[in-house]
Amino acid sequence: MGLSSMATIFRSIPRAFRGYLCAPVPLSARKFSQLTDENRTLAGKVAVVTGSTRGIGFAIARRMARDGAHVVISSRKQENVKEAVDILKEEGLSVTGTVCHVGKAEDRQHLVTTALKHSGGIDFLVCVAGVNPLVGSTLAASEQIWDKILDVNVKSPALLLSQVLPHMENRGGGCVVLVSSAVAYLPVPRLGVYNTSKTALLGLCKSLAVELAPKGIRVNCLAPGIIKTDFSLREETMPNMLPELKKVFGVQRLGEPEECAGLVSFLCSSDGSYITGENIVVGGFSPKL
Repeated sequence: MGLSSMATIFRSIPRAFRGYLCAPVPLSARKFSQLTDENRTLAGKVAVVTGSTRGIGFAIARRMARDGAHVVISSRKQENVKEAVDILKEEGLSVTGTVCHVGKAEDRQHLVTTALKHSGGIDFLVCVAGVNPLVGSTLAASEQIWDKILDVNVKSPALLLSQVLPHMENRGGGCVVLVSSAVAYLPVPRLGVYNTSKTALLGLCKSLAVELAPKGIRVNCLAPGIIKTDFSLREETMPNMLPELKKVFGVQRLGEPEECAGLVSFLCSSDGSYITGENIVVGGFSPKL
């Protein structure tokens, strides 16, 4: 095939799958300590990260800010938001923050308004916030428990994205990262409703990736394994799985939040501009074929 034919084929590829979303900077050329703001992989971009005052969400917010983005921090408690913002500002990073319970429509709208007020646009949405109020039988769960878990873990990312979408379109495209869990592939006993909600996110990722591709918006999903966070360690069934995972899959240790953060920043950068609709496990093993 000649170069002219290849060029013709490439021009026919939708803009969504080409590297228009961020300034191109080779991965091999990146050294954070030596970069100017203009050369960072996410420079000039704005990221909204839910559930970002602790654990995986906080690590993602910090990494994206270090890579040049202005990051809007959010979680349910004002004191947690203030603490996270203060820590990151002391590191010289560009962040703002606001309270947001993603299950409440008015809070979601306030989060979007805050991002626009401080930054004028939104390029990236990372949905980390999640809940699990039940450890017990799936079929014994009340309707209220089902509603709460599905509202926060599944409906809220879709509803928040519907509010962010026009602003991403105004920027010419964007990137969305949903945070699911490896329990979507390997269900944990006594976490049945939570397992189900995280499996639903895998399907949401696939559907949104196809739907939003013509708009220049990529959608991917992270599925962390057992990561050292307050959330996962609070559920005793999760860390207790490590010996079995070691026996079957060779998993040697728990993961660190920072081991999820770099991947999210990569997916949002131009280096990830040809990746969409993927559900990626970060767990020290692969539960998929």
